[in-house]
Amino acid sequence: MGWPRATAPAWPVHTGVLGLSAAVVTSYALAGPGARTVIFALVTTVPVIVYLLALSARHLTDRLPWLIATTGMALLTLATLRWPDWISGHHLGRAEGGVADLAIAFAHLLFLIGTGIGLRRHGRKDAGGLIDAALIGLCAAGPLWEWLIRPNVVPDATLLGKTLLLSDLLLLSAVVGCLIRIGVTAPKSRGPVAYLMAAGILTMTAELVAVLTVHGSSVWAAQLMMLAYLCVAAGPALPSGPHITQPEPGPAGVKHPPLGWLGAGLCANPLIAAVQAAQGDSPASVVLPVSTMLVVPVVVLRLRLLSAQRARAERTLAYQAHHDGLTGLYNRRHIVDRIDGELGSLEDGRLAEATLLLCDLDGFKPVNDRMGHQAGDIVLQEVARRLTAAVREQDLVGRIGGDEFLILLRGEYPGGGATVADRITASLGAPIEVAGTPVHIGVSIGTAVARAGAAVDREALIARADAAMYEVKAQRRLTATAP
Repeated sequence: MGWPRATAPAWPVHTGVLGLSAAVVTSYALAGPGARTVIFALVTTVPVIVYLLALSARHLTDRLPWLIATTGMALLTLATLRWPDWISGHHLGRAEGGVADLAIAFAHLLFLIGTGIGLRRHGRKDAGGLIDAALIGLCAAGPLWEWLIRPNVVPDATLLGKTLLLSDLLLLSAVVGCLIRIGVTAPKSRGPVAYLMAAGILTMTAELVAVLTVHGSSVWAAQLMMLAYLCVAAGPALPSGPHITQPEPGPAGVKHPPLGWLGAGLCANPLIAAVQAAQGDSPASVVLPVSTMLVVPVVVLRLRLLSAQRARAERTLAYQAHHDGLTGLYNRRHIVDRIDGELGSLEDGRLAEATLLLCDLDGFKPVNDRMGHQAGDIVLQEVARRLTAAVREQDLVGRIGGDEFLILLRGEYPGGGATVADRITASLGAPIEVAGTPVHIGVSIGTAVARAGAAVDREALIARADAAMYEVKAQRRLTATAP
């Protein structure tokens, strides 16, 4: 079976959802009790069938989350067949906490787990934003429960039943918050994300209506729940459905919610509990302990993420403070500090010898002027790579500015600094390819040696190497002009 490509129009799916929704809602309202059970059960199979067809057609390539979500939806269908009057008999609105409630809650959780796994890739580029959105969603569900649902729950509702109902509401609200965030940061996935978000909102609304109409008709609650099932099926059925689990790079500059909003959200549920305690005429609500058990792990995850981001930022700043941004070599400040440290080791006898090599590129400026700065950057990066390859791991290589490089050989070196200078000269004598064009440069190298017990400062050592380097340049000019 083929499936419309990602570039195909989405209107056939939208039209199908609208038509099927109208047919389902109308037929359910007009049908008798027995027919309503059949209609509701058939609607619960729609997501399962659509998911299996999309998986078999390889429309949904990230199979694991969709298989988990399909399993959850299939279990919901089985639960509907086992307890066909769960909604029509007002068991949902009564929060009884029985076997049916536990089974349906487990199936619902399994579907949400599959959805969460499917959305996890969005967290790689916007983990903080998703966590913030989930926190706001979790905190927003508290007032909804406390002001609209809890006052209307029947007196014989069990603690387990209320806990299951509240947990489902909190999880759905957190998922809706994450979906809103994904819709902001991932434009290509907005179609399927909007359907999944609508499914979450419809499910929460169905739960609210089930509680409010527990002594009346259950038609509205059932109709809302069926619409939620159809929205669950519609999202992945869209041509852009795979983008739910395969996010594209989002737009730059997406901001996180202000900390004030997060703080206000986190204070919502404790404030509700405080008001209840101050009034003293309401029974203790489960909203604070249940929401806290869900919010605390998310807050800990957010703090851990912030800690990891700070550690990465500190490592980046430390690297940038010590390294040249273009070549990755040590920068002037760091290598000069290291020279001071090595000279201190020479004075107290911890190091026998240190050799300084000052390298100045010959012929680099014409290359930079003729081919442009980008070509010059490529040459400098290749020079840095060859210099690093020419010395030992314990030695230090730095760029001190422009086309000048400084090498510090730590300890005695077989053959001395001249051996390293010859190796570098031969290495840089080989052409460097830039955009398919071989570029030839040379190098003048001056060396200066400091030995244990000798009183020498850094400036004097660098000056000696600089003087030696200019002698090499002068000698080359004489050789080049000799007849």
